[in-house]
Amino acid sequence: MFNLDPATLISRLIILVIAFTIHEFAHAITATYFGDDTPRINGRLTLNPLSHLDPMGSLLLLVAGFGWAKPVPVNPYALQRRSSSAMMWVSLAGPLSNLLMAIVAAVPFRLGWVNLFSSFGSGPRIFPTASQFLTEFIFINLLLMLFNLIPLAPLDGEKVADFFFPPSWSRVLDQIRPYGPLILIAILFVGPMLGFDIMNRVLMPPLRSLFMLLVG
Repeated sequence: MFNLDPATLISRLIILVIAFTIHEFAHAITATYFGDDTPRINGRLTLNPLSHLDPMGSLLLLVAGFGWAKPVPVNPYALQRRSSSAMMWVSLAGPLSNLLMAIVAAVPFRLGWVNLFSSFGSGPRIFPTASQFLTEFIFINLLLMLFNLIPLAPLDGEKVADFFFPPSWSRVLDQIRPYGPLILIAILFVGPMLGFDIMNRVLMPPLRSLFMLLVG
């Protein structure tokens, strides 16, 4: 993951701009569709990357392969006036946009225009090959999708789970919501030191399966 050769950095910089911008724009346009004007008022109903990128989350994506953008502000009460499932769809829109981007990026592999294995076994480059860029693009978008579906605040999966869970489970989410960021930090950074690496044990198996399903 911590491969800092120029080609990887260039790939991740471009992926950062595309993936995070479209992810957050998907939240914003879905909230707007359901009658919430908050994203537009806050300047988030745009494809301008500068409106969405978070400096720390962007830096982490460059060096570690995953990160975050600035969350889109929404008004749950405005959404609920339109539909009881609106908040769920607004939250799900971001991960779904990452899945859609991964699917589109996999088309050249499926059509035989790009050879998947040409991105492996070569020496350092200044610029990424098409295969290397598309591989990284698919991988990171799938990782962002799966990571954001973890049912912990402030991730998108928390709101999705809250909609589908029975009331008793939803109350548990309400109780742990204030501690979600701390729990997430503990899982990501403390867990591996204690022998539990959620990235490798939980996210990587479905990520690999999805990747191979897409590229064939």
